[in-house]
Amino acid sequence: MDLSSRDATGPSRRALLGGAAAALAATAVQWTPLGRIPAASAASTLATPPSFPASISLYQQTFQNWSEEITVDGLWTCAPATPADVVTLANWAHAQGWRLRPLGAAYSWSPVVVDPATPAANTLLVDCSQHLTAVTVHPASGSTPASVTAQPGVTMDTFLGTLKTAGYGLTGFPVLGAATLGGVLATGGRGTGVPATGETKLAGHTYGSVGNLVVSLTAVVWDAGSSAYVLRTFQRTDPQIQALITHVGRAFVTEVTLRVGADQRLRCQSWFNITAANLFAPPASAGSQSLASYVNGSGRVVCIWFPNTTSPWLRVITPTPSQPWTSRAVSSPYNFPFNDIVPKSISDLLAEIIGGDAAATPSFTAAQMAGVSAGLISTASWDIWGWSSDVLLYVRPTTLRITSTCWNVVTSRANVQRAVSEFYAAYSAKLAAYAAQGLYPMNGPLEIRVTGVDDPADCQVTGALGAQLSTLRPRPDHPEWDTAVWFDMTTIPVTPYDHQFTGEMEAFVRSNMGAYGQVHAEWSKEWANTPSGAWTDASVIAGAIPDSYTAGQAAGDGWAAAVATLKTLDPSGVFSSAFLERVLQ
Repeated sequence: MDLSSRDATGPSRRALLGGAAAALAATAVQWTPLGRIPAASAASTLATPPSFPASISLYQQTFQNWSEEITVDGLWTCAPATPADVVTLANWAHAQGWRLRPLGAAYSWSPVVVDPATPAANTLLVDCSQHLTAVTVHPASGSTPASVTAQPGVTMDTFLGTLKTAGYGLTGFPVLGAATLGGVLATGGRGTGVPATGETKLAGHTYGSVGNLVVSLTAVVWDAGSSAYVLRTFQRTDPQIQALITHVGRAFVTEVTLRVGADQRLRCQSWFNITAANLFAPPASAGSQSLASYVNGSGRVVCIWFPNTTSPWLRVITPTPSQPWTSRAVSSPYNFPFNDIVPKSISDLLAEIIGGDAAATPSFTAAQMAGVSAGLISTASWDIWGWSSDVLLYVRPTTLRITSTCWNVVTSRANVQRAVSEFYAAYSAKLAAYAAQGLYPMNGPLEIRVTGVDDPADCQVTGALGAQLSTLRPRPDHPEWDTAVWFDMTTIPVTPYDHQFTGEMEAFVRSNMGAYGQVHAEWSKEWANTPSGAWTDASVIAGAIPDSYTAGQAAGDGWAAAVATLKTLDPSGVFSSAFLERVLQ
């Protein structure tokens, strides 16, 4: 996407937020799949894929990602009913010279599913969300710990709800419940949490990525002996599984078994009267209201700071077996309904920004924070208590559509406050420098989370191997780097100068925090930004990103090894795209 002209002329009038500014006056910005056109319909605009398997439903549908910045019209799409159908599709695609792109809920920002540069004529979306949705819990039995087996199209809402009913849960996971498990695993999805001071991790849980709990998985891979694609199951001790746990869309996993542990009751307290200056204070002056202090006390902290405001929305989440008398018990997720509502006062300000009045940004971000504080009070949600998924899931598809640029810094627990303090100082200074020029590239919140890193032992498989492309992969040469600090910068799509701003911040993170940690981009978000757009910094794509997965790893166990495995399992690139070929080189 070439965004240089956008920066000069102002935002596009494309329907990025569910319509023009007038549509934003509604109470919520809805997202629904774009219309389907059956293959046999007269409205079909593309030649039917040659010799397509008659037993698999086929139709055309426009692909659109979460932020609506990637839109490809009329892609051929199909809905396999079984894993065997995916094998049939892979062999068909190999014979016809087509490519298959696994499709879940499309709740991503990056082109890992669909690359706008890929010709629609030879790309087929394979929708997992219609039929490949089975999930089965295997309760603990004797010496065998509990696990869950699921297909990639199951939503996190259904997946976590099924676990909850059976008495199991996860420590951390992405907070958008409409996302699919397959997408979460492919991009290294994670949540929030490290052990609080004195806390002991529960068996079957991890503070790392969801993929760190993988016990085994089944994927469609090339079999040289039969010269065909087949289903193959990989155990956690198989060297090739290291590239498949987090495959960034370069493979097709049809089933996965994950270790799980007993569900936890959590208490979530929200604060909006702690200043950013105290929360992000330099380590030398940090006190009891510092982010590191809250992390040490509860282990689970989410900080959402709207630019140009004084105090963030701080959520402190603590394992709490019994309900505190001040907490409100909840029995279902999404307990911050104000997070899904765009009041007219806020939508009017947003309309001004979309219309070209960037100077309205400080008022807009202040109104967003005012809406949070008022919403917490009006819905009595400032102190809630319930099972893990009921407390942690809070983002619905109706939430205001924003675009996101995110990195993490894998570092030591002792460096958490240093990292957030340095980022806050640089971010604030850069916002001020842009504002002095009348520019306001960031109008969404900065979100900060802290997680652990992957520990293969968490899956309780002797000899388990780690995920080579996980953004939470540890550094063997730095065992003290046991924590990851996540910086997620958001803004309304097509805000002028946003990619220039985030590119400069990315350079700061890599150069400054690389001195005491390992920097990774989050696969599902925007990264490698330049003024021309996301994923356009060739030096980051060809250098910094591969290096971040190779530095400090054992010989032959870095980026190149993962890429080589993915190519070995799919030598014809049936599960690839132009974008992935540029990244996974």
